[in-house]
Amino acid sequence: MAGFVKQVTSVILKADILLFVLDARAPGETRNSRVEHIISDNGKGLIFVINKSDLVDKKSLAGISRLLSPCVFISASEKRGIGLLRERILIEASKQKVRGRDVIVGVLGYPNVGKSSLINALSTRNAAPASNVAGTTRSVRAVRSKGGITLIDTPGVIPSDEKDEAKLASIGSVDFSRVRDPESVFFELMGSHPGIIERFYGVDASDDKEETLERIALKKRVLAKGGEPDSSRMARLILQEWQKGTIR
Repeated sequence: MAGFVKQVTSVILKADILLFVLDARAPGETRNSRVEHIISDNGKGLIFVINKSDLVDKKSLAGISRLLSPCVFISASEKRGIGLLRERILIEASKQKVRGRDVIVGVLGYPNVGKSSLINALSTRNAAPASNVAGTTRSVRAVRSKGGITLIDTPGVIPSDEKDEAKLASIGSVDFSRVRDPESVFFELMGSHPGIIERFYGVDASDDKEETLERIALKKRVLAKGGEPDSSRMARLILQEWQKGTIR
């Protein structure tokens, strides 16, 4: 935990404004109250950036906007909402009385929430590496954007006491290939997003999650020896599609 706090605090102290990037599919799970308190305690501006907003419905977005302020909805991969975010940064910069120089904007968030893609969208060039694989950014870097904004990209940092594999896998902070128990993660996803996975794969919803997973495996011909459904491999494939954003 000490290394996590030190790295995050270093970025916060350098910045005028912090962008905390959240996954629109799991905004609560991708928040971190300790980081938010450090930002507040140091008197820095904070904007919640709700990325991957194209993957959820408008009703869900409305619920998020009632809970988080100020927040801006974007899709970094689709370049949506970037102009609104730039405007909000400049509004917050005026509140922080930043004049005569670039506003320094730190970008924080869990691995794979889309920080690097956001920086690339804001800078209109591929200045930060972007990937579906968690942990692509390895070090702090500064990227100059147009409009008098300098962005600080940071590695996605997981607190050392974060042990919830289902949470970390569902938000992409642990890559699907490294999940130890993909079936348990699948069951958690089904519970927190009822009907979404069943609809995507075209199977009937059921209270029996194991049976649903087997149905999907049979339909997709993901089979073990003897023609039995390979539930573990199918769960991992579903998790891969979830992390890629294919399942909406």
